[in-house]
Amino acid sequence: MNILIQGGRLIDPASGFDGRADVAIAAGRIVGIGAVADFASDRVLDASGLVVAPGLVDLSARLGEPGHEHEGMLESELAAAVAGGVTSLVCPPDTDPVLDEPGLVQMLRSRAERLGAARVLPLGALTRGLEGKVLTEMVELTDSGCVGFSQAEHALKDTQVLQRAMQYAASFGLTVWLRPNDPWLGKGVAASGALATRLGLSGVPVLAETVALHTLFELARSTGVRLHLCRISSAAGLQLVAAAKAEGLPVSCDVSINSLFLTDTDMGYFDSRMRLEPPLRQQRDREALRRGLAEGLIDALVSDHTPVKEDAKALPFAEAEPGATGLELLLGLTCKWATESGLGLLQALERVSSGPARVLAGSLGPTQTGCGQLAVGALADVCIFDPEAMGAVEPAALRSRGRHTPFEGHSLPARVRWTLVGGQIAYEG
Repeated sequence: MNILIQGGRLIDPASGFDGRADVAIAAGRIVGIGAVADFASDRVLDASGLVVAPGLVDLSARLGEPGHEHEGMLESELAAAVAGGVTSLVCPPDTDPVLDEPGLVQMLRSRAERLGAARVLPLGALTRGLEGKVLTEMVELTDSGCVGFSQAEHALKDTQVLQRAMQYAASFGLTVWLRPNDPWLGKGVAASGALATRLGLSGVPVLAETVALHTLFELARSTGVRLHLCRISSAAGLQLVAAAKAEGLPVSCDVSINSLFLTDTDMGYFDSRMRLEPPLRQQRDREALRRGLAEGLIDALVSDHTPVKEDAKALPFAEAEPGATGLELLLGLTCKWATESGLGLLQALERVSSGPARVLAGSLGPTQTGCGQLAVGALADVCIFDPEAMGAVEPAALRSRGRHTPFEGHSLPARVRWTLVGGQIAYEG
């Protein structure tokens, strides 16, 4: 279908363009921007008063697949993605079963493609079963469609195994994605501090992140591996990332929408919606993360979408399953951050489009070229939204099967009107 997007404010962070322009789409790609009056369209989308932006690229979204425990969950979570303007998302390997075999990866990608919703980019398991003992066949998993390798929330305790995994990945130019969290220091359920102590909750000190970062950077220096750090959570951790980047290590990092907006005080009296990984830290950490994202030290903002069942959250705080829904909130929270920081939409949208696309650039194959940008020849992954439309976050209205969010009741901007994936309308609201 040939589609003409007409009269909108086109914002393309990859090129720095922010102005009025039409967009012509044919055969799944953008074929014209600007003066496209002679374009023969099958459908015209009136974007007057709306923003036309690249489809969002989310580097952390769990889907509960390919196992059968959550039957139908892939459909619901990908529907949530496109409703939130997300057109490409990275899925961690801690599915059921774990993504440690090429067949499982192929099955997930095949099912996602048939749904015609958001594009799923899976991470393969770094070790078999995420048990931290035996390395997976990373090359075979890459050939099956994996864009990197991770342990998800399963810390790799054996440093020698981690070193060998990095050596293997580096020798084939693969990227290792890890959340820095020392397995011995990071066993608590809340950030260490006065509040956790007062509530009697086991704490996770900042040291759990910084000790892990020191180890990862030493191994990265010795192996030359490309390293992506998932969900940095502390000011001290961010300082170490800054030093590593200044040194020239091939390192990138992201931050969760939860850590960008919330602090440990939001836990109140044991609110299990705030039971998250990494745990919410203090205000000084949140402010440092906001500065780091604004200045470009942090490469991407992620939803950290982790749908949790009702009965898994209806437990005492320390026993509740960590996680929250986020796919449908990523755009609204990004726009809210843009307003609060004074950064502007162009720079803010960069952190959820071309920024994460650059993180993926070394791993994506030729069929993914053009992700996260609006340019002639690029994939026609487009998010068209009303930046002025405000709406309250209502769990019952969310498309995700995970209805728990720490942002329940918050008023957020940016209502998505259309989401296009590969030139096809995947969502219309």
